[in-house]
Amino acid sequence: MEEIDRRIVTLLAADGRMSFTDLAKETGLSVSAVHQRVRRLEKRGVIRGYAALIDHNAIGLPLTAFVSIKPIDPSAADDAPERLQDLSAVEACHSVAGDESYILKVRVESPLALEHLLQRIRAAANVSTRTTIVLSTPFEHRTPELGTGPA
Repeated sequence: MEEIDRRIVTLLAADGRMSFTDLAKETGLSVSAVHQRVRRLEKRGVIRGYAALIDHNAIGLPLTAFVSIKPIDPSAADDAPERLQDLSAVEACHSVAGDESYILKVRVESPLALEHLLQRIRAAANVSTRTTIVLSTPFEHRTPELGTGPA
């Protein structure tokens, strides 16, 4: 990826609502050149979308937890993501190396809601769970540092 494209990606990662005019000012390109580059980055899948960052406390989901899951039967099909995709409280599912198979990031309204969600996760995916409750989040959604390698 060219350096100018890296700059555009960095700027949009920090502010996904930055206008093409502002991007042009920051990069020294014309508005049309920036527009073409952004569209090309979107087409290549470098920029996959734009999203609003939500204050989960404000919408009644103050409890965040990480749930590590491991199949009860190691020989069973590895289909936990498919089995859990309809649980809207599961914000992210990461395949991991180590003792567990996946780590889920979940957001719920209360400890009781977390307990019910864990029961649903265990039943839906036939897994054991290990849960870590988040006490605070000093930072999240950081702008990535883009290296100089291929993208």
